[in-house]
Amino acid sequence: MDRHIIIPIFGMLTGIIIPVAVFIWLYFEGKGKRETVLEISKHLDDPAKLEELLGIFEERKKQPIDYRRNGVITIFVGIGLYLLGYLVIGSILEGVGCLVGAIGAGTLIAGYLYPNTGKELTNAVEEFEKK
Repeated sequence: MDRHIIIPIFGMLTGIIIPVAVFIWLYFEGKGKRETVLEISKHLDDPAKLEELLGIFEERKKQPIDYRRNGVITIFVGIGLYLLGYLVIGSILEGVGCLVGAIGAGTLIAGYLYPNTGKELTNAVEEFEKK
């Protein structure tokens, strides 16, 4: 087999292997948690305690996304990319760094324009009602 044909084959296989590997990894990571909940639920008689236990094991965040935090992180990633391009690679990476930094600035501004926590929403409504 020609060496040049192997690289595209590995590229296509990577698109299949990575999602399958992630699925298997998440399955085995959650397997222990499911077995633990099942074992504990066998010994609990109170349904309220079972609901509390399931709430503890629930990993999904119920809080909204903090755009300000994400904006600051993205700005500094953009600065890092810009400096890497300026010092080592060249003008293309400088442009990418500026783009990422601008996206971060927009995200940061969006975090201040659109309050996302319950306290911020309550404060915004109270300020509006005062006017």
